[in-house]
Amino acid sequence: MAKPVTAFTCTACGASHRKWAGRCETCGEWNSITEEAPLSQGPGRSLGAAKGRRIALGALSSAEAPPARAQSGMAEFDRVLGGGLVGGSAILVGGDPGIGKSTLLLQAASAFARKGLRAVYISGEEASAQIRLRAQRLGLDDAPVQLGAETALRDILTTLDAERPDLAVIDSIQTLWSDQIEAAPGSVGQVRASAHELVTFAKRSGVAVIIVGHVTKDGQIAGPRVVEHMVDTVLYFEGERGHQFRILRSVKNRFGPAAEIGVFEMTGGGLAEVANPSALFLSERGEPVPGSAVFAGIEGTRPVLTEIQALVAPSTLASPRRTVVGLDSGRVSTILAVLEARCAIPFAGLDVFLNVAGGMRVAEPAADLAIAAALLSAREDKALPADCVSFGEISLSGALRPVAQAENRLKEAQKLGFSHAIMPSAQNLDGAGAMRLDRIGDLTGFVGEIFGAG
Repeated sequence: MAKPVTAFTCTACGASHRKWAGRCETCGEWNSITEEAPLSQGPGRSLGAAKGRRIALGALSSAEAPPARAQSGMAEFDRVLGGGLVGGSAILVGGDPGIGKSTLLLQAASAFARKGLRAVYISGEEASAQIRLRAQRLGLDDAPVQLGAETALRDILTTLDAERPDLAVIDSIQTLWSDQIEAAPGSVGQVRASAHELVTFAKRSGVAVIIVGHVTKDGQIAGPRVVEHMVDTVLYFEGERGHQFRILRSVKNRFGPAAEIGVFEMTGGGLAEVANPSALFLSERGEPVPGSAVFAGIEGTRPVLTEIQALVAPSTLASPRRTVVGLDSGRVSTILAVLEARCAIPFAGLDVFLNVAGGMRVAEPAADLAIAAALLSAREDKALPADCVSFGEISLSGALRPVAQAENRLKEAQKLGFSHAIMPSAQNLDGAGAMRLDRIGDLTGFVGEIFGAG
């Protein structure tokens, strides 16, 4: 019989080690490595040799109906879930402290309860009286939501098993503790065990469970990454504290499209839905100014127009600053290198600042052309036309590559009053309506045609 191997796990990052050490080599934390009990394989027999229960196998084709969905009436929340809440699903919601996760889920639970679903809200961070005060402030005190304040996982599961609600909200996974794990709440072992028990309960009982998770300073949900693999849906609630906009983003969804977003506005009465985020993100845009470019993007299935702002100024530092907010800094560095190498437009000795207006985050490569346009506009001190949008991916050779869903981007731009679009020449289009299109093959041609340089 092989001797079970003892495992050592970092409670900060979840990394595994073969032996104990005072400092984790992966994350650098001190005194965070704990010993985990080995997995027993039974008395002298391996798992393969032991007799188990034969599972039923079925064909890939099935006549089963798609899972039923319950809608809350909050269109933005239902959109991110893929069209509504699926019974028995496990949903993980992460976000920065104070961003509004508890407010959002209390509003969602109240909306589902008013639609006839039995909803239970259990908090491990606040007392029931605190939640009632928030509900009164939000005007939700008349919603038929059952409240509870508990951190013991065994008591929570016993209560949910007896009540059998349609929806259970657990706030948060880092506060729960299982009496079967000898570790503090929030540790890797506790978070993993609590998540496993909650997901198993959801699948066994058909109760939809929404779990709140804290995030680290890097923006990832705290605890082992395996928790994100266990659940059906992973949502991130994002936003800048200086902006009133909040974005609920789906990064994983087994019951709908991933990368979908819902936009909310933080008000004194809670989170208000934003039906037309493009108009909201461009609401403060006035007369054309240098360094401003409008990008026609796609978030999930929804076209969204955002403003990309750039500032280029002489630098007194040996290494000029590159400050990027809401964009991938590595991609911005690549675009700067292409502008210097392919278009002979130097940025050496210049500080570069880039920002996406409204606290939005843009990750798709189609924003390359809009980023380049904003940088060139700021450097040449020449404003782009007010009715112009742009999109296109820039290759390392300087060529402009086509992107997906160009028709939807143009329709959204035209709906908001834009009549001019700059796009790659190889872009296929079924129709552009009444918009004037500038099709450009490479970045050099873009610089020459739009800015009269190159």
